[in-house]
Amino acid sequence: MFERPQRPNHEPVTQSQSEDIADQMSKKISQLAGLSDYGTRELVEETQKLGKKLADKGLKTTQIRKFLDAVNQIKAKLKVTQKLEDIEEIKSELPLLRAKLAYAAARQQKNNDPGPVEPLRQVLDVALQKIRKESDFFSKDFTRLGQLIESIIAYHRYAGGKD
Repeated sequence: MFERPQRPNHEPVTQSQSEDIADQMSKKISQLAGLSDYGTRELVEETQKLGKKLADKGLKTTQIRKFLDAVNQIKAKLKVTQKLEDIEEIKSELPLLRAKLAYAAARQQKNNDPGPVEPLRQVLDVALQKIRKESDFFSKDFTRLGQLIESIIAYHRYAGGKD
């Protein structure tokens, strides 16, 4: 069969490093006019660090994929929708995605430990808020959200994240 390629040795993430990437990404995204303004190079470099952090915290790939599935369902609705009122209804689903993230994070909390979902919630919550509602920007911002999540999944898996 196929042999899995060896991953480069990753230095263990220290507590201070692991806290920084979610904060860094959240702050950077919050300063953007819209999510599509998040540079591709920065997105890739930062999601690599976040994916490693999430894998180290024990977050399962399926937990991230559930959120990506919800985003993809919205994307599919957008592709088949032509009516303006339907598009507006689809846009109104975005706050519900934030609620799903909050629920997933709360389920994983134990005592004073925020749990493995919290860094993902922190970043994606801010990202969702940066999707502009104007039709000129909505599609670009929403596409960037999908790319952000896909990149997180890829690097999470690469760092050894389990299903």
